[in-house]
Amino acid sequence: MKSLFQFLSEAVATAASKEAKEKHGLVYNSSKSAWVSPKDPETPVARTIKGKLEFVDRKKGGQPEVKATTARKKEEPAKQRKVAVAGGEEEKGGEEETVEGSLTVAFGRFNPPTTGHGKLLAAAKSAAGDGDLEIYPSRTQDPKKNPLDPDMKVSYMKKMFPEFEENIVNNPEMKSIFNVLMAANEKGYTTIKIVVGSDRQAEFENLANKYNGELYEFEEIEVISAGQRDADSEGVEGMSASKMRKAVVDGDFAAFRRGVPKTLKDQEAQELFNSVASAMKIKQEKVAEMWEIAPKYDPRGLRENYFNGFIYQIGDLVENLNTGLIGKIVRRGTNHLICVTQEGYLFKSWIKDLNEVYEYATNSYREYVQRLTPREKVRSFINKSTKNRNAKRK
Repeated sequence: MKSLFQFLSEAVATAASKEAKEKHGLVYNSSKSAWVSPKDPETPVARTIKGKLEFVDRKKGGQPEVKATTARKKEEPAKQRKVAVAGGEEEKGGEEETVEGSLTVAFGRFNPPTTGHGKLLAAAKSAAGDGDLEIYPSRTQDPKKNPLDPDMKVSYMKKMFPEFEENIVNNPEMKSIFNVLMAANEKGYTTIKIVVGSDRQAEFENLANKYNGELYEFEEIEVISAGQRDADSEGVEGMSASKMRKAVVDGDFAAFRRGVPKTLKDQEAQELFNSVASAMKIKQEKVAEMWEIAPKYDPRGLRENYFNGFIYQIGDLVENLNTGLIGKIVRRGTNHLICVTQEGYLFKSWIKDLNEVYEYATNSYREYVQRLTPREKVRSFINKSTKNRNAKRK
């Protein structure tokens, strides 16, 4: 069986990046949108163009020898399109259809789905306009923050939001936002729109644009906010999966029911409540503490456990629950962590958005932990952060 890291490595490693790293010993500089030598990180050596590695001709001002053409030519043959639906893919109609230039995606935990998620999906539909829309529930499942397994989650989402039934994608391979973006790129989309909650907009914007040109190629990436959240609000704006999980822990079905769309009957809402309670092991003697189940409702407990060193140590393996990325912790901040995936891709996460990964403590994981972190990339990132902080202090 493949380890999670093996799977992720195969998913994000393009032919161009493999050639650049393994054959030529290059590293990717996102600020230059180019491959560079570790000894000279400021001088572009090559760029990824339409999935191929093109070396820079320095005599021509640092431009690739072959001009990039990201827009599809009109004379190119139409690509056959498969429509994403829950449970797999199926051919749409009996004729071939071209892939539209714009795709809007919503990637989220939806654990459990709530009325607040209905607002997110409505915003995604509005952003999509006449373009395509795909909704990707994350694949993580654990008793604390992600009690429902992906199949059950998708099943309830289809009942709650029947208008989006054909847009919900239940694909086990779409574990992270990188998987989603790469799949969209391979289908031929040139513009991507990502719709997320306002509190996650900056995170997705930075991450999606950072690796454009290395893992995928889009002419335009736009991250759109689905609107402001207000945890104290009693309406849709205040509803969240954290509040729903808290209601289950408190045994408060009435509060839970208020967060479930009316499209779900009372009996079905009760079944969902029971499913979440069972998955969270509520009936067992020991129940996880609130900071583990819903950090936003016990930030003090989360901070205390973090500051006391009980969670998230250097070298630990963690998953960002918003993006699906998994990496090793290389730096601890006051309320955030800097992590690096096995392939050397850096990402920053607030401690409230993370889960420790235990179940993959296999030989391959131990080998990974013992393996040296890509030093140049991590050191460059940390040095740059330090310089920015020092500049602000002056």
